[in-house]
Amino acid sequence: MILRDYQTAAVNNLRASLARGNRSPLLTAPTGSGKTIIARALVEGANAKGKRVLFLAPRRELIFQTCEKLESAGIPYGVLMAGQVPRPWEPVQVACVPTLTTRCLRNKTQPLPKADLLIVDEAHWSIAQQTRALLDAYPEAVKVGLTATPARADGRGLGAMYDDLVLGPSVAELTAQGHLVPVRYFAPTKPDLAKVKIVRGDYDQTQLGHRMDDPKLVGDIVANWARIAPTRKTVVFAVNVSHSMHLRDRFLELGVNAEHLDGATPKEQRAAMLQRLRSGETQVLCNCEVLTYGWDEPSISCAVLARPTKSLARYFQMVGRVLRPSEGKADCIAIDHSGAVDEIGFVDEPIQWSLSDRDNVNERHAKAKAKQPGKITCGECATVFSARGTCPNCGTEVPRHFAKPIEVIHAELAELERDKRRTNREWAPHEKRTFYGELLGVQHERGYRHGWAANQYRERLGVWPNAYKDTPALQPSLETRSWVQSRLIRYAKSKTKVQPREVTQAGIRELERSLGMERAI
Repeated sequence: MILRDYQTAAVNNLRASLARGNRSPLLTAPTGSGKTIIARALVEGANAKGKRVLFLAPRRELIFQTCEKLESAGIPYGVLMAGQVPRPWEPVQVACVPTLTTRCLRNKTQPLPKADLLIVDEAHWSIAQQTRALLDAYPEAVKVGLTATPARADGRGLGAMYDDLVLGPSVAELTAQGHLVPVRYFAPTKPDLAKVKIVRGDYDQTQLGHRMDDPKLVGDIVANWARIAPTRKTVVFAVNVSHSMHLRDRFLELGVNAEHLDGATPKEQRAAMLQRLRSGETQVLCNCEVLTYGWDEPSISCAVLARPTKSLARYFQMVGRVLRPSEGKADCIAIDHSGAVDEIGFVDEPIQWSLSDRDNVNERHAKAKAKQPGKITCGECATVFSARGTCPNCGTEVPRHFAKPIEVIHAELAELERDKRRTNREWAPHEKRTFYGELLGVQHERGYRHGWAANQYRERLGVWPNAYKDTPALQPSLETRSWVQSRLIRYAKSKTKVQPREVTQAGIRELERSLGMERAI
């Protein structure tokens, strides 16, 4: 077994932590860094000393991945999981947390396996009741946690369960070394979540589901995917089951092979879905709280974030699913409909992790981010990038001076109630001229008929733009594009449902027509 340099360093740093007297160090390393390989090295070291090892993971997929790594190294092991034949005499046991909890703690149908070393995969779940109960059942054992995001969902640290934080390589370092692929970010929309409650540091699940599972928002997510990443294998993160199913249905209407997966999907069906995605038979897999962590499929190169979150850990886990390299995969794409890129940042930015459960990594990161240059969203293609002269995706030049933005809710599909209360008299003359010029820019680039811009201006302000007839066409801002898109989506409600088709340019144009985006002939 040959370890990469950073993996060897991680193993040595964990052993050094134990040599200093710590009993439960926690290793943090990015998704795709090979934490299971690091765990295998720890298992081999423990085996050589005659120690018994218990490897804990919360999901079946992680169990199978771990078993594969142990087999490749010739390490004998047993599996404690429903549907698997147990081998309790083996010195290494790989156990699924729910199965072990049910059998050994709740029903007590079998004794807990003996262990000198516990290795906990996805250790950010250690605070969960089942995992914590298992760890407490081994007071004398050494415990090593592995995770890409050493924090609870609310941002607090895991100091209640671990006594030392061992830092592995960063996403930026692994990307520079070619062990991860770079991410391209697109943020075509940002939903209005002002009225959604915050519970334990993140959006209330029920209210968030009601807000995001709107037909207009669902349609926009699919339309933007068809524009940005129509040829990429994609995982979509939804808020809840119905949201995921509605997204799947809209992909199917576009002629895309898409499926839906949730926690109630039978394990045989889940395995078949993941195999179809791996083979390319399925292009898009929509899911709710299943593939956010502990899932490894390197061929996926696009993540659609349709599940808004304030949790840095949840955001990193979602984007982390597409970071792994694969043959022919030069980069990956994150299409953000959640506002997370704007609020949290890029996944390769440095994070100040901590074990303290009185501290909050979300708040700490927000303070650090406030001191850095802000992100820029290209008004032409919605690429998100750091301050620079031109958009790295389409080459659009970034203006040196920005005009005062038009007051709109920054969301293409939100109901723009604030604008309904703003009358023509409340707009400054330069705002009116700029808005009309940007509408002319939209009219020109999309080939709309003459007079379209004037009609849209009248719809917004209640009067014709007679005073601004000499206004030249201007580069449309993201705010103006958002308002135009919201009107088109609203208009589309009266249109006939788009029929299934292949994802071609003609299919995309038909989808645009269904959204009211008719072009002049």
